[in-house]
Amino acid sequence: MKKLKLVIVILLSAINLPACGNDAGAEKTVPSEPTESIQSEKAEIIREDGKTIMERFLPPDGSERTAVANGSFAGYLRNLELKPYGEKVLYYDGREKSDYAYISVIDQDITERDLQQCADAIMRLKGEYHYAKGEYDKISFNFVSGFKCDFKTWSSGRKVVLNGNNAAWAAGPNNDTSYESFRRYMDVVHSYASTISLKKQLEEIDMMEMEIGDVFIVAGSPGHAVIVVDMAEDNMTGTRYFMLAQSYMPAQETQVLRNLSDPEISPWYILEKGELTTPQWTFPEGSLRRFPND
Repeated sequence: MKKLKLVIVILLSAINLPACGNDAGAEKTVPSEPTESIQSEKAEIIREDGKTIMERFLPPDGSERTAVANGSFAGYLRNLELKPYGEKVLYYDGREKSDYAYISVIDQDITERDLQQCADAIMRLKGEYHYAKGEYDKISFNFVSGFKCDFKTWSSGRKVVLNGNNAAWAAGPNNDTSYESFRRYMDVVHSYASTISLKKQLEEIDMMEMEIGDVFIVAGSPGHAVIVVDMAEDNMTGTRYFMLAQSYMPAQETQVLRNLSDPEISPWYILEKGELTTPQWTFPEGSLRRFPND
């Protein structure tokens, strides 16, 4: 019996554990259709014709967006292109998701497999950023088993092969630096990474030291992760604001989250210590992490 249990544990560590919660609702912290909160969102913040996060959402009254370096991951995130206002998030199989949890959809296609869940979407954003800059050596993510899957090795004509819990590189002549090859690489990462492996790659950050690109993450099966995609600050009061994006389970398009607790500043959240409540998850204090310096 002990040997059987050991085999089960090994097999579970090798597959893609659920990256986040379930839209069926086990981890939801708000009613499924909080229409009153949605109707309270301020038109002064939302510019429906805006094509990017920066263009569509103005900072809260009295605040200004934080400065970011040209070409930075922070600048990339706040300039992510959005689908037309009002479009619904699509699951990997084409079904539509109710829009109570999100206010806009990031215009980024996903594979037609149940792969790009919460942690996966964050890794995808990070990978896309470095790929667009030609920084192939900076694209690297770990599997739950601990195997380092880096795009530089992949694009040199290698592929990943699995033998039980062990992953290894083997000849893969179709893998190169093309975008099609990059997408295949990300699908493999999404198959064998999760909140568990991503959290281990990130560094713990104090809540009040938040920067764009930081990640709230709870590792587990299920776990969940969301990413900070924009920030603003009121120079008179010192109040700081941030905006979040997520995917969820089952796999779905990445979305900008509403703030159902404070709809008058939605989709912005006020930066303060303590737990963070989002439409589909509550993160305990101490959940903020950051990608290490490249």
